[in-house]
Amino acid sequence: MNDILSEIVAHKRIEVEMQKQAVSAEHLREQVATLTENNERFPHRSMKQALAASPTGIIAEFKRRSPSKGWIYETAKVEEIPASYEAAGAAALSILTDEKFFGGSLRDLRTARPLVEIPILRKDFIIDEYQLLQACIVGADAVLLIAACLTQKECATLTAQAHALGLEVLLEVHSPEELAYINKKVDIVGVNNRNLGTFVTDVENSFRIAEQLRQAVAGTRSGAGGTEGELPLLVSESGISHPETICKLRSAGFRGFLMGETFMKTASPGDRLQEFIAEIDK
Repeated sequence: MNDILSEIVAHKRIEVEMQKQAVSAEHLREQVATLTENNERFPHRSMKQALAASPTGIIAEFKRRSPSKGWIYETAKVEEIPASYEAAGAAALSILTDEKFFGGSLRDLRTARPLVEIPILRKDFIIDEYQLLQACIVGADAVLLIAACLTQKECATLTAQAHALGLEVLLEVHSPEELAYINKKVDIVGVNNRNLGTFVTDVENSFRIAEQLRQAVAGTRSGAGGTEGELPLLVSESGISHPETICKLRSAGFRGFLMGETFMKTASPGDRLQEFIAEIDK
């Protein structure tokens, strides 16, 4: 880790410890158990299945700011934009829940959950089971695990803990060296086109490691039962701004496309998504 990512993760460790002091992990576990026993949890929606079935595969992101660009849409309303994304044809949602660097919160996800039917990814810097319990309670369907933030052992442990809570896992990699993190337990593998050290974006990153990525994912087949549906689904994240890029990424094996700033930098993100999808269909 280096630069911006190091700063974010260092702050996240402090943040999580402070949250634990305010509300214990055991209390969160009891909340999850109570919600489950009373059948009060939101029904699980599979992001992997939603992306596989979607004609576009777009994961539309609700993001107010970024560490490199500052505020993108400071007054963005979570009561409106996620629902407008769904109406426009998004396959799934990504909601930033980091407050210090991205201007988000768990409240955003909790607010959006009853307003939409499509799956929601909790996008944050997950380093502790505590954050998985939070995600479960507020109604997330999937969580992001970033290889650059974790050891392989930590990633495997958090994946198992997420699955035990009924959450799918999107494992994010950026380089060929991180492909070793991929295993048959992971539901979705995302290639981040944004360097998390510098936050510079280059969509060519997905194309550069596409072949090695396909080989790594195919390698998870051994011992997994051997059906295509059990392989992790591939997602390209960040830097996608043109419909033809999605067509090229599909040809390279990707089935999901996480996009945020292309939509959030406009006055009406849902309308921009609708226009974007119409351009793909031309």
